[in-house]
Amino acid sequence: MPLKSVRWLAVVVGGLLYAGACGEIGPSIGSETNFLSSCDATCDEGLTCLCGVCTQPCSESDECTALGSGTECTAEIEPPPDRVCPQEETAFCDRPCSADADCASLGAAFRCQNRRCRELDDLAPAPTTCMATTLSIGENERTVQVGDTTRDYVVYVPESFAGDRAVPLILDFHTLGGDPAGEATNSGYRELADREGFIVVWPAGIDGAWNIGPCCTTSREVDDVAFARALVESVQAEACIDAKRIYAAGVAMGAGMAYQLGCNAADVFSGIAASSFDLLAEADQPCQPSEPLTVISFRGTADVLVPYEGGAQPAPNLPGVTMNFMGAVGTFERWAELNQCSGAASEADSDGCSTYSNCAGGVSVTLCTVEGGMTEWGSAEVGWATLTQDPMP
Repeated sequence: MPLKSVRWLAVVVGGLLYAGACGEIGPSIGSETNFLSSCDATCDEGLTCLCGVCTQPCSESDECTALGSGTECTAEIEPPPDRVCPQEETAFCDRPCSADADCASLGAAFRCQNRRCRELDDLAPAPTTCMATTLSIGENERTVQVGDTTRDYVVYVPESFAGDRAVPLILDFHTLGGDPAGEATNSGYRELADREGFIVVWPAGIDGAWNIGPCCTTSREVDDVAFARALVESVQAEACIDAKRIYAAGVAMGAGMAYQLGCNAADVFSGIAASSFDLLAEADQPCQPSEPLTVISFRGTADVLVPYEGGAQPAPNLPGVTMNFMGAVGTFERWAELNQCSGAASEADSDGCSTYSNCAGGVSVTLCTVEGGMTEWGSAEVGWATLTQDPMP
């Protein structure tokens, strides 16, 4: 799979050039014109090709309302090197978003990319046809063969799944001693799938555990990375999955499994959302992702199972074995290093989330801290909004 390319928004800081142009376009948007479609030089219906997207310059948001509700006059871009942008400082009409649903009025081909609505086009092309799904609406119990071992998982298909276009897929891993049913009940991704239309998988760990570094399956031969890869392939054979929008999430040891996939399967997974766990020291868990990927971590400062500050902890199930955690901030900084992020992380927002946004491949690294928080599931909504900003190219 190719390396992730730099994603782009659509505007350069500033200015007032060409003011008023947006208000003259009329009410046509989305598939009726090519508003927010990618372009090389020209656009239809009075739109202008600016920084590789069809839009119009503006000086205030009122000039953009004719392009549809929610369209704003925005100045917020450092253009990528492969896009030709005007030398003058210019603000553009654009559509901000936090999820694909915010772009639905533009047409089925539009998705939320880097918090801006964009036509899929060459950024994440959907197949022209999708094979008929063999999955039923609701929960589907499945197995997959990994070597000599039969592994179990559950696939959840929301009622909104029509099977006529590729949808995202997220693998949601349970905690130590947990199971798919418990994770489905508590993580929040089933409810999000109902709203957003993606597919969720809940894998089942052997011994209720995942094999991460020195821990925690009784058998040290379990290959859970191979299980995750095989599981994705099996789901892709049964449903129309967008290969550029496959993610991993989990809580506690399940979050450790999500990190394990980030370290060892970044060619498949474009982002991970991990709650109440950290990366292990390099000697315990070597981590060299093949490609940049978006990472968001949720941590509580009062977590007694995986201390926020990190350090050595006894491994469950394995007497005499120690797990050496990097800590919440150490994990945050390590992912920023692995993703070649530059500059400083942002100040924490109202959700306690701080982000490195200037990273290789247009990905981001975020740490959300809950003061006094214990071991708990992080926000599925915040996690999903972050993951879906940066799909694979």
